[in-house]
Amino acid sequence: MSTYQRQSVGFLTIAVLVFSSIGIVISSAIIMWAASGLRQADALFERERAFYLAEAGIEYYRWHLAHAPVDFTDGQGATSTGPYVHNQYDGYGNIIGTFKLTVTPPIVGSTVVTVKSTGSIVGSSVVRTIEAKLAIPSLSKYSFVANDKMRFGEGTEIFGPVHSNGGIRLDGLAHNVVSSAVSSYDDADHGGINEFGVHTHVKPPPLTGSYDDSDGVVTGEAPPTSVAARTDVFEAGRQFPVPAIDFAGFSSDLASLKTKAVANGRYFFPSGKLGFKIVLKTNDTFDVYRVEGLVPAPSGCSNTGSQVDWGTWSIDAARLVFQGTFTNPANGIIFVEDDLWVEGKINTARITIAAAGVPENVGDLRHITVNSNVLYTNYDGQDVLALIAQGNVIVGLKSLNTQRIDATLLAKSGKVGRYSYVANCGAEYVRSTITVYGSICSNQRYGFAYTNGTGYTNRTVIYDANLLYNPPPDFPLAADSYNVISWREL
Repeated sequence: MSTYQRQSVGFLTIAVLVFSSIGIVISSAIIMWAASGLRQADALFERERAFYLAEAGIEYYRWHLAHAPVDFTDGQGATSTGPYVHNQYDGYGNIIGTFKLTVTPPIVGSTVVTVKSTGSIVGSSVVRTIEAKLAIPSLSKYSFVANDKMRFGEGTEIFGPVHSNGGIRLDGLAHNVVSSAVSSYDDADHGGINEFGVHTHVKPPPLTGSYDDSDGVVTGEAPPTSVAARTDVFEAGRQFPVPAIDFAGFSSDLASLKTKAVANGRYFFPSGKLGFKIVLKTNDTFDVYRVEGLVPAPSGCSNTGSQVDWGTWSIDAARLVFQGTFTNPANGIIFVEDDLWVEGKINTARITIAAAGVPENVGDLRHITVNSNVLYTNYDGQDVLALIAQGNVIVGLKSLNTQRIDATLLAKSGKVGRYSYVANCGAEYVRSTITVYGSICSNQRYGFAYTNGTGYTNRTVIYDANLLYNPPPDFPLAADSYNVISWREL
């Protein structure tokens, strides 16, 4: 072989070796890249599987609460603290992983349950954790709810949801949904045809003012015409008919409140006199007085409206007998089996005060009267108060000229409002301003004023949005099942 041939073979060998080495390096890189991609795909797959298991844990506990609404220990008994581990299986019965649950029950009065679920896969170190808050909305989700027809006049501005089992005429502005259980009704404030279950007498833009309601004919606001949006009045819309709210069912709620007050709250037997007065205090205590006399109605001050249980409902201060100072109960429930007057201020307290006779005697219902301020210290949900009366939640004759009530007010069989007083009742027959911060639930048509100018000239109701899922203790609920109100991955 010639020298030239030997050199050619050598160069060829070197070239083959070089290019083979390059090929091996590239192939190795490709193999490593592919293997890395597979590992990443496997890891991603495992992460997704763990995530699905964590989600399954949240859905499982939501299902569990639907069948056992007050079981926050996964059926393991009241002393159990968890966490609660559940195996998950494939279609062949093999364990594929687990979800581990930590359940935080609601605070007193709240319905918010916090569920933390951690999903993990067998043979993998990957875990995913989700935290969800589940809650049932309370009846205080409404700024107003009534079992009777309601009317909101011009100038009224409402920020929370409104519902009536009867019908609603609204001539002001509603920022939230307004609903009624009826499709149409005869507005008692005027004669004429039936109008929509939720309607207005305000003229549609660009017109101004309101229609004359003397004949009950309001353009576009009565069947069989279609329902206009009217966002100038119903900013978030109106809904009718919708399911009615069961006010009659509150009787069982009152009986339950009495039972819980006797067991772990504060229960007061009938006074043998006119009732009790409770003065709330900011140090988690309250004073109780027995009421033995009321201010009599002045001469000529009469029940011109023939209202049931009409009177001054104002205490003669000289006829109060101190009964003692009591600490706020652990379960937040105070039950008085008599008429009741309430005033004072709370600080970081969650309390429900009820006045009722159990069993109920329709001819002798118990009422709650508020003639002085009832106040919160905090307006961020730390302070929550409910005043629940079997009959009326009322403001008496000798109420403050400017009065504020921070509370959810519920009148099971009566109304939330004020009786009608005439000029002969004294200067207090007309009052200046009343403000309610919370919500109003009234079986009968509510009202702190009358069309003849008596009562409170200025009336403001401010909806407390904190009440939706954090109502007062054992306050009636607006639904039966838990909703997911927040969700996040930890």
